[in-house]
Amino acid sequence: MTKSGIVCRADYVSESCKIEASFQELAPTIDPRWASAKAPWWTEKVLLEPAQKGTVSATMTTQKSAQRTKAIDETSVGFAAEERAAMKERAKELKAEARANKDKAAGENALREKIAEMAEPDRALAERLHAIIIASAPDLSPKTWYGMPAYAKDGKVLCYFTPAQKFGSRYATFGFNDVASLDDGAMWPTSFALTALTAADEARIAALVKKAVS
Repeated sequence: MTKSGIVCRADYVSESCKIEASFQELAPTIDPRWASAKAPWWTEKVLLEPAQKGTVSATMTTQKSAQRTKAIDETSVGFAAEERAAMKERAKELKAEARANKDKAAGENALREKIAEMAEPDRALAERLHAIIIASAPDLSPKTWYGMPAYAKDGKVLCYFTPAQKFGSRYATFGFNDVASLDDGAMWPTSFALTALTAADEARIAALVKKAVS
């Protein structure tokens, strides 16, 4: 801005600005004695009030530039907010699945340890039942239940094996709890005495387990 030979530098001038500026040069026409003096150069300082509508400020310009850069960075990732949310959900699911698999493996180890402690013929019956049940309903979770081999669905024991030696019985027992879908009219069996397993017995047990989880 130039007026009466006075030069003032100001990068931004607005109604909402307070300007504290020093002048670059005093024109020699004001006082001839200053003609030979070295022209002093001054710096300016611009203090801006809080930005209002229509006000130009270097701060606002910088902020807008930063926002654009952030938006570009987010876009470059290639995923929308909904997609990122879905990926977070999947990560939780994978962690839950990993815990479930770990629990299932631990349960099977405990079950096998119990089977290994059994005397014959209970051990042979338990081992064969285990193979049949896992093949017929692989989603069941092996575990021990009151120290007996058992198989759970959604955390609830669906079927179990009671060795004869457990309670000093004359036969082992393979049974189902009420979560098993074995309903057949007004009366149906839920427990079976076992002294041996034939091919026909094994086929019947496999069919019962599949029905129980249906």
